[in-house]
Amino acid sequence: MNLRNRRGKPTAEVHTAALNDIMFFLMLFFLLASAVANPQVVKLLLPKSSAGEQSVAKKTITVSITSDLAYHVDKAVVPYEALEQALQSQMNAGEEVTIMLYADSTVPIQNVISVMDVANRLKIKLVLATEPKKD
Repeated sequence: MNLRNRRGKPTAEVHTAALNDIMFFLMLFFLLASAVANPQVVKLLLPKSSAGEQSVAKKTITVSITSDLAYHVDKAVVPYEALEQALQSQMNAGEEVTIMLYADSTVPIQNVISVMDVANRLKIKLVLATEPKKD
């Protein structure tokens, strides 16, 4: 039996006080990053533009056209023939509404113009979403 005093030997310790701070900042970062992301947007490859962002109305309706020419109104797939009724059902009387149009860069311009025609018939302001150009 070794009953000697162990006062002279160093002991191994792990200080975990800094780990709490690191975990808190990581959690805060991911919460803020998830709040900034827009979950209502269908993933598209947008055309590039050098123009800045414009201000939009308080209520926006997201319309997306995918590369396979499927129309989405706030993530709900809508055939083109029912697009006008779907947009009209989301409008309230006297409320200023803006359509954010997300069109894949491979979509023919005629499909974009047809959505613009629907917005003009309903007298809704339409904004075409683009990605900023990378210099």
